Amino acid sequence: MVLERITATRYVTPLREGGSLPGVVEADDLGTYVVKFRGAGQGRRVLVAEIVCGELARRLGLRTPDLKLIDLDPQIGVREPDEEVQDLLKASTGLNLAVDFLPGALGFDPLGWTADPRFASRVVWFDGLIHNVDRSWRNPNLLVWHRDTWLIDHGAALWFHHNWPTADPQRPFDTGDHVLASFATDLDGAAAELSARITPELLAEVTALVPDEWLDDEPGFDSARAVREAYVEHLLQRAHGPQEWLTRPADGGGAR
Repeated sequence: MVLERITATRYVTPLREGGSLPGVVEADDLGTYVVKFRGAGQGRRVLVAEIVCGELARRLGLRTPDLKLIDLDPQIGVREPDEEVQDLLKASTGLNLAVDFLPGALGFDPLGWTADPRFASRVVWFDGLIHNVDRSWRNPNLLVWHRDTWLIDHGAALWFHHNWPTADPQRPFDTGDHVLASFATDLDGAAAELSARITPELLAEVTALVPDEWLDDEPGFDSARAVREAYVEHLLQRAHGPQEWLTRPADGGGAR
């Protein structure tokens, strides 16, 4: 399996809610997408995290928007009047990541929506697995669309890959700040269910979706294959090792 590859035809508008300045873009398949650009802030590793985490979530039964690879022609940015956006588009010529745009979706509000306990428990455990610190009450990164809750924006997850020598599969994850923590009443059940589904084959399938050019020249590795293997090994150890990394509000939060 590979991600479908499309070509950008028109840059529509920037989304300024986040620091990486994603944009709404139309493509040659007549679809509309939120595009995450390789030339933004933390670069290609954010796109790697989006693919690995988004596609892993999908395979675990959690809803995430469809992902595609999108080619950006340098001419797309020429007519953009905003200098900041123009610079970003020029720096992102080539392959970027397109996330399916969910028209009319509403942001998840814990005061306005009640999350199913099983769903909440699975999401909290999953976010712990991928080191996702960006699903707090301040920034839920959840959308309500067609009466379902969708997970978005995983670029801040897998943050250990910004400094591979410090990667620790047992690094604690504090659930106390998670937007769904109060609904997650069966974390043990979620851990038992989901960890059993995290296999070497599943992780190899997910990491294989990342283009080689986003993994090549990673410091400390001699090939894109070696980087993929490092992601697989890290997530396997986290899923199947002692899960003391999942700290809960009752534990007092923080590292043990």
